[in-house]
Amino acid sequence: MITLLVGDNSFEIERYVDNLKLDFKGDPEIINGNELQFAQLPDVLMGVSLFATERLVIVKNLCENKSVWPIFGDWLHNVSSDIHLVIVEPKPDKRTSTFKSLKKHAIVKDFKLWGERDIPAAERWVVLESKKLGFDLDKKNVQLLVQRVGVDQWQLYNAIDKLSLVDEISDEVIRDVIEANPIENVFDLLNAALRGDIARLKLILQTLEHSEDVYRLSGLLFSQVFQLAAVVSATKSDNVSKDFSIHPYAVSKLEPIAKRLGKSGLSDVVSIFAEADDNMKSSRVDPWLLLEHALTKVANI
Repeated sequence: MITLLVGDNSFEIERYVDNLKLDFKGDPEIINGNELQFAQLPDVLMGVSLFATERLVIVKNLCENKSVWPIFGDWLHNVSSDIHLVIVEPKPDKRTSTFKSLKKHAIVKDFKLWGERDIPAAERWVVLESKKLGFDLDKKNVQLLVQRVGVDQWQLYNAIDKLSLVDEISDEVIRDVIEANPIENVFDLLNAALRGDIARLKLILQTLEHSEDVYRLSGLLFSQVFQLAAVVSATKSDNVSKDFSIHPYAVSKLEPIAKRLGKSGLSDVVSIFAEADDNMKSSRVDPWLLLEHALTKVANI
């Protein structure tokens, strides 16, 4: 049996491999594919163990092996029936003959990273994982946690693990214990500007300057403005969350701002950030200064 694991979701791949190891009655063989020699292929794919009737062979990063990967596909039909061969290749070259051979001979499992559209799946996953660790989170707690952490499963799992050590969980505890992800920080930054709180926005910027890439932060900020525009422009018959793939929790946070801002205020905000975007692409001025200048202009609307 051959299984091919692909995709960028390293958390799910590692968990899948761990479960295979737990279910296997014996000692799994872990092989660094980058160091595998051609002469070892017969033992890896056809060798019989004197101490077990079955083998679990896990080969990682074989695609990086320039001498073995090109001919590996020719050996797949030789894999012994008592061997479960697991090939872990997050980003294999799908143009190669070896990958095409693997698709024919292997069970292919694709583990994709979650995006914003997967927030509901992330929330369901958080509920299940928290139960495994012996505690429950209510719907509001779950929404806050995912909004604060994002959909990266490694970070979510670490956050859930932290909360498992807390006696009583509340929104306040989540905010105190769990560090906010950049998206949450961006919302606070935009909200401070729209409230005219210049002191607050400068404090947030000073903090983010030590931990964030300014261009990534700006991209997230411009995306937040787009979401705000969607909420401001929506009619009563529109389903903003569904139509624009914005999480309901995010919509609920943006709605009070949208009501306060209105369409005329939104037009000014969009113009300011459009100008800032152009300046960051063409100007030699420090991008942090350009970002602060744009946010200050928004605060003075």
